[in-house]
Amino acid sequence: MSKIKILILVVSAILISNKTIIAQQEKPNVLYILTDDQRYDAIPAFNKMLHGREESALGYVESPNVDRLANMGTTFINTFCQAQGCAPSRASMHTGRYPFRSGVYQFEYFNNNTDNSYPLLPEEMAKLGYQTMHVGKLGVRIRTLENNNAVKFPLYQVDIDSKIVENEGLPEWGKQSLVTEVNGVKLKKPLRNVTYFKDEDGTVYYKSEKLEKDNPQLAGMAKEAFDKYELFYKYNKKKGQPQSVFNKGVLAGVSPQPSGKTRDGHYTASFVNFLKNANKKFKVGIQTFEGVNSAKPLFAHIGYDFPHTPVLPPKEYRERFQKYSYKIPELTDEEFKKMAKAFQKRVTSSYSDDFTDEEKQKMVQDYYAFCAYGDNLIGQATEAFIKYSNTKKQPWMIVYVCGDHGWKLNEHGSITKNTPWEMDSHNPIIVVSSDKNKFPAGKVVRDFTEFVDIAPTVLNAAGADIEQQKFNHLDGLDLEKIASGIIPARDYVLGESHHSIGPRAYIRTKDYMFSVKTRPSSKRGVNMNWAMEATYKELDPALYHTTKDPNEINNVAFDPKYKKIAMKMKKKLLDIVIGDGRAEINWGGDNFGKSTKAIGTKVYRNNTTVGAHDYKLKLQNIK
Repeated sequence: MSKIKILILVVSAILISNKTIIAQQEKPNVLYILTDDQRYDAIPAFNKMLHGREESALGYVESPNVDRLANMGTTFINTFCQAQGCAPSRASMHTGRYPFRSGVYQFEYFNNNTDNSYPLLPEEMAKLGYQTMHVGKLGVRIRTLENNNAVKFPLYQVDIDSKIVENEGLPEWGKQSLVTEVNGVKLKKPLRNVTYFKDEDGTVYYKSEKLEKDNPQLAGMAKEAFDKYELFYKYNKKKGQPQSVFNKGVLAGVSPQPSGKTRDGHYTASFVNFLKNANKKFKVGIQTFEGVNSAKPLFAHIGYDFPHTPVLPPKEYRERFQKYSYKIPELTDEEFKKMAKAFQKRVTSSYSDDFTDEEKQKMVQDYYAFCAYGDNLIGQATEAFIKYSNTKKQPWMIVYVCGDHGWKLNEHGSITKNTPWEMDSHNPIIVVSSDKNKFPAGKVVRDFTEFVDIAPTVLNAAGADIEQQKFNHLDGLDLEKIASGIIPARDYVLGESHHSIGPRAYIRTKDYMFSVKTRPSSKRGVNMNWAMEATYKELDPALYHTTKDPNEINNVAFDPKYKKIAMKMKKKLLDIVIGDGRAEINWGGDNFGKSTKAIGTKVYRNNTTVGAHDYKLKLQNIK
């Protein structure tokens, strides 16, 4: 080959390479932020959009950094989650699919080896040339099969998982997988998965009744932590449960570590260090990770733990919020009697209405203080991301999701999630883009949107043609097209969740919320049409006229005045979740319980009412 031909080939290769780099850099860097168990009313901007006031109905809240994002971008204020539990909700976001189509209904581990499995969002982004990175809590319990064994699937290329941060002993609390020695005392028997609190000076307090019983010289350790951090644990007087230093679920307390040194602080610091160490390695504890690849567009996901229990805001935030007094919702006998049986069961299992007034104030103050601290971390992460993108002269986009679901602070007499009541399921999204034509600054979209919309929105921004057949499995819609009015408004949002409340679906319109039981206690794939044939009473219905009853207190499912509404919503909901592409999968066990095996691949389908999900449902608004 002549020197001229070689030169031509080299120049051509360089031009092609440069063209590829330029094309890659035209794709926006994407930062996807998700908080955990965060109520929408912790954000003043959302309260202003929905209720015309900045405060929560309970009282003072603050989030200057998220409020700033709302001013910079487009808020989808009426976004609802597809499941009111962490794992199924997070699966719906990463798959872009409803639970009743993905087959991921609760906290089961699932594999990607069925004929109903499709690539998840970060996998698709990698195919589009992105470097993918995750830090913090993921909660997507995906596995893959190798030689009939389920093994962890590397969903993100750079993965600084919460367990890594925890195992490095960095945060203020965690679980130690194996404890053999405590403060120089060798244990009689090693203990596994022991909760600990770690002080700023390195002192560790373990919380284990068994540890103290088997090792009397360590007695009082849990009580010492309880007093030192002013902890308030879950308990249920309604069930005769006393307050105990060994209870699960910290509802209030002060962080053992200062701001920035908490779990969420370490997630933020890790993300910032990832951006600062372009094309270099950096450490988290003693573990080494690759920094950002500046030659590729970036898709990064931060999964914050706040304000999920344990609720432990740093001292300065806690003290500031203790100055405020909050109005606490109360449960009446009339409301409880009218609840669907499944709702009664969930309220009873997480009952909080009999907490003392002091305890109720404490849990609300510390919850909102924790949210305010998390807002500060979000500000640090987004500022670093925008600075990195602008320095590289790359376009960018931020997707902020306010909670994988919500959390009750004594609404309906309870402290938990898992129900389709609004406080559990209303989770607005903000999209901020360097391209203000796509997501205008300060715009508020009031049309219904859903968590399944996140995947198609990000993929479209990354240059994917989501109209291609290979993306037909996606259930969501592109938020950019919703914001611009290209896509007509939905009449409803819906979802199905099984954890803690039993198999149950919901549908919500602008005037009503309706929910019913979807399955009996039976094996997957057996009698899938049960709900279609069950009596109305067997379905354990809940119906709330939300425009007249915004706090969803009065269940009118059996009120004759609402019979036509109820029947129309029941038919629409069941036609969709039972017959329009329903999938049930034996991920490792036939029952709907928690499965950790993730080795099953048998898919059961029901397609008796295909096409029912058309976003159209016209209902009379009863006066």
